[in-house]
Amino acid sequence: MGELIEYMGRADLSPLYISLRTGAAATVIAFFLGLFCARKVVKAGPWTRAVADGFLTLPLVLPPTVAGFLLLLLFSPRRPLGSLLYRTFHIRAVQTPLACVLAAAVVSFPLMYRNARAAMEQVDEDLVSAARTLGMSETRIFWRVIIPVAQPGILSGTVLTFARALGEYGATAMLAGNIPGRTSTISQKIAMVVEDGDYASAGFWTLVIVIIAFVIVVALNLLSGDRSARTERMRGREPAEGGIEDGA
Repeated sequence: MGELIEYMGRADLSPLYISLRTGAAATVIAFFLGLFCARKVVKAGPWTRAVADGFLTLPLVLPPTVAGFLLLLLFSPRRPLGSLLYRTFHIRAVQTPLACVLAAAVVSFPLMYRNARAAMEQVDEDLVSAARTLGMSETRIFWRVIIPVAQPGILSGTVLTFARALGEYGATAMLAGNIPGRTSTISQKIAMVVEDGDYASAGFWTLVIVIIAFVIVVALNLLSGDRSARTERMRGREPAEGGIEDGA
């Protein structure tokens, strides 16, 4: 315990900042891409939906190291796409902060996509049909009708996505490496100091990530509880409204 307290006074907090930046950027990418893909899959036919859903969910079931290896093959400067990005736009996606974001976004994306898809599937199609009869465009329907109704599920997906991106290790280690001050996230820092036998540092960073994870879980529970409360209030209104009409 004394070693842990001593380390807290001299700790380099760069892994925390890198993890938070990576998690936030990856969540933004997964959020908009997840909403777009979820809407397209919900509107697709059964066979197209089955194939697309399997492909989009694949990073969730693959080992993170496998996902990282595939990303490395895709974005390596020796490969066509990686070479094109570097020669044309001077973008290097391996062993850079961008690699951390790409790895975290790919691994956490299925959580955003599946939560958004499940929430959109619960939207009453009568609302969508009514909006179309009023002359609303599909884009306007999506942002003004579907998103507000599916908001609780989307918020839950966003929280889970950030949590997954924050704790990503396997794919990040494959694609970004472990460069102190640049790509060394909390998870990679813990693995590195454990290998060096520095258990005080490992204990400190474990405590940090546990606290962050606890706050995320509490936030998720509050969101879920608020959703349940709204649902119960809506259910409680229906009999009352019905009773007024019957009495009238």
